[in-house]
Amino acid sequence: MKALRLSPRDSRIAAIGLLLLALLLAYVLLLHWWFVAPLRDIAARMDDLRDTQSRYAAAIAEQPQLRQRIAALGAGQAASSAFLPEDDPNTATADLMQRVVDAVGAHTAGGSCMVTQKMPVPNPPMASGEPYRKAAASINLSCDIEPLVGVLQSLEQGTPYLFVDNLNIYRNPVAAQQGNRPSLEVQFTLSGYVRPGNGAAPAAAASPPAADEAQDAPGATP
Repeated sequence: MKALRLSPRDSRIAAIGLLLLALLLAYVLLLHWWFVAPLRDIAARMDDLRDTQSRYAAAIAEQPQLRQRIAALGAGQAASSAFLPEDDPNTATADLMQRVVDAVGAHTAGGSCMVTQKMPVPNPPMASGEPYRKAAASINLSCDIEPLVGVLQSLEQGTPYLFVDNLNIYRNPVAAQQGNRPSLEVQFTLSGYVRPGNGAAPAAAASPPAADEAQDAPGATP
């Protein structure tokens, strides 16, 4: 069997191809993995650091404006009608009880309603991390259904934001038989949030819970 002999032209092409392959292997093995790849990785990290530095520099440059906005938000919270107007929780609790009396007096259509007991709740419980002081009162009513709905709606849907919790409603069988007294006995806790003292908002800048997030009272809507 005769050996395949290449023409001079084909030999030169094969030699050039082998030389290029050897140079490529030498570049990959000796230069790229030892020098080029590490340098490219360093360059990419430097780009990331420059981007981070530019973002931090922009945030630092906006610091005075951010402080002004935070101060404005704090002043707006201190003047917000969502808070009870009193600075002292005891005075705010007395105001809560008077608001119940006023609401009951304003809803006499469709039946009778009366406040049978109202007592302040000392040191009302607050959720963990809650930034505002809370005032609360325990309320007992004797009402018919229609004025009761009106009273609860007026308390929870107005301003300042008030919250009806621990609502218990039960029928008074004796009053229902007599027919001359309201047939429902109602117990609940009414609470609100005291305006931050001295017009300064607390460090945790957060608005008091919205009225629509209060616990929905069963039977409080028609």
